[in-house]
Amino acid sequence: MMKRICFAGILFSVISGILIAQDMTFPVLDGYRKLMNYPVYGPDNLWDHINGAADTYLALGFVDLNVVEYKRGRNVIKLEIYRHSDHTMAFGIYASERYPTYRFLNLGAQGYITGGVINFFKGDYYVKIRTHSDKPKVLQSAESLAVRVANMLVGDTEMPSLLYQFPDEGRKINEEKFINESVLGHQFLNKAFKASYSIGNDSFDIYLFKFVDNGEASDMAEKYLATADLEPVQPESGKYVFGDGYNGTIFLAWKEDMAVIISGLTRDQADIADTYTSAILE
Repeated sequence: MMKRICFAGILFSVISGILIAQDMTFPVLDGYRKLMNYPVYGPDNLWDHINGAADTYLALGFVDLNVVEYKRGRNVIKLEIYRHSDHTMAFGIYASERYPTYRFLNLGAQGYITGGVINFFKGDYYVKIRTHSDKPKVLQSAESLAVRVANMLVGDTEMPSLLYQFPDEGRKINEEKFINESVLGHQFLNKAFKASYSIGNDSFDIYLFKFVDNGEASDMAEKYLATADLEPVQPESGKYVFGDGYNGTIFLAWKEDMAVIISGLTRDQADIADTYTSAILE
């Protein structure tokens, strides 16, 4: 009886995996055969496919991964479609693997190409396409596949809206990030967009938090200030500068349901910090 139950459980898992895989329709690529020999990966077995990198994906709301290979002779193009919990998380994993020196494409919300690699995100999806071939026709086929996948997937084709809150002056383009957990190494700091800046000889980072309600912003500020034996004078808003043993001088400001942290400046550069926090919060 126990063997029958175990067998039934295995059979159900296999059938469930097939059903999940069938939810994802892969486009046809002219001249190539589709090889669908991969399982649908979930949080429990993602390590089997990307090993140590899995932790980063899991920290950014990974849901599942569909993989297919397109083969023509010895030429192979591999397609990976990662689904995350929402658009912001998909941006987060995409941004963690991009570099500003890549050639960016109008693909999905944003994409880039470097050598035989094409990555982009759209809606809740992060798509990775790669080939080891350097033949122009194969590379063209990879780009054609990217366009077809982008058109196939549903979802938002815009960057996360909070990115537009960052001031333009001095901002390093295409270096914005999303950090879901332990911002600046603190467990009580979560879900922040980060932008890096360079003005003259000064380089600094701005972290932007958006909360559900005003109380969350003041709670976060209170916890952070407590690390420096400070407390907010008024919970609704405030601007403080203090030392963080791990991150040096910190400028913290919040108003209603938003908060800004700036690191990388010194105390005598409060005017720069105030300019940027005011531009975001006021």
